[in-house]
Amino acid sequence: MLLRREPDPAPTLDRVTQWFTDAFRAEFEKQAAQIGRFNLAIFGKTGVGKSTLINAIFGQNVAATGIGDPVTLDAHLYLDTRGTLGLIDTGGLEIGRDDGELIKEVTKYVKQMRSKPVHEQIHVAWYCVRGMDRRFEEVEATFIKTLHELGIPVLLVFTQVPMRDGQYHPDAVELARQVEAKQLPIIGGRPFMTYAMRDQFTGQPPHGLMDVLQATFHVVPEAVHSALAAAQTIDLEAKAKAAQRHIGATVAAAGAAAAVPIPFSSAALLVPLQLGMMGRIAHLYQLPFDKAALLAVASTSVATTLGRTAAANALKFLPGAGSVAGGVINASVASGFTLAMGQAWLTVCQKAAGGQLPKLNGVVDTKAVRDMFESEFRKRMPTIRHKQD
Repeated sequence: MLLRREPDPAPTLDRVTQWFTDAFRAEFEKQAAQIGRFNLAIFGKTGVGKSTLINAIFGQNVAATGIGDPVTLDAHLYLDTRGTLGLIDTGGLEIGRDDGELIKEVTKYVKQMRSKPVHEQIHVAWYCVRGMDRRFEEVEATFIKTLHELGIPVLLVFTQVPMRDGQYHPDAVELARQVEAKQLPIIGGRPFMTYAMRDQFTGQPPHGLMDVLQATFHVVPEAVHSALAAAQTIDLEAKAKAAQRHIGATVAAAGAAAAVPIPFSSAALLVPLQLGMMGRIAHLYQLPFDKAALLAVASTSVATTLGRTAAANALKFLPGAGSVAGGVINASVASGFTLAMGQAWLTVCQKAAGGQLPKLNGVVDTKAVRDMFESEFRKRMPTIRHKQD
């Protein structure tokens, strides 16, 4: 007697959600590997404000001196990795006291890393001097020259520089003049004047941080621009531009995938592309996987329905939708859908990063997220908007 196998039950919502979460995780991790890491070496004497500067540009409590894995046998250089940011710290060695040993270790590390992938190399060094110290020692100049000879771009950053009515403190200006006279191989040929955090007592506001960040963007390899855009927290325009570039590339790839005249091939190609796009944008806005997945599930539940509507509205005007002409329109629909999806998802991530998502009883309101995504999606998908008219 033959036993008849019962057909598998229809997929439940939980099973679909789990499948989506697993697929999104795979693309999220793939995007993390593709973005890589921006590695910053930060040097300067104790007390000059290195940690404050790092925290101001890359987010609160990023810098923690002496935390990380040793990268030299002598264990005086440490690499602390935080997602797309790597910080190389001197672990207690100080210029003017241990400069010979420090130069030896930095030289050894840089030479070892030259054969490694670009995401493991030092991309730039910030050498920090307290702008009001009135003194710049010759050993500091020698150390900067050594970094330059090793092929590392160096920004000289003056920290804790007061500014009033657009004018820097005279002591910092005089120190900058002395440094510029040395004609050191530093980016821009001058120090960058900064004040990292607002002083609660004097009211001195921060300044100069964007100048440091933009100069860093100009000198690091293009391959790590996305990692730097993701790691920093002060230039939201840089994050948005990186996201828009990736959306554009994904839209082009989606159109090419959908134009292939092979039945049912489009979905298999489009889903990884679109999930990868969502993963990349989530990384740019430093959303952890659990939060990104929650928002992605809420958003894409409505995107699928909207996409079907867009395709139906476009194809009903076509005689012979299965022909080559139909394939061209399918490519147009896929491109438009992917663009609308990317722009809507970008809005969700921007709101999430800014702490602006609506909440219900202290947790993210997924229905409100779904409504937000749908509203943004409809603005950018003309075939859906026309149906509503």
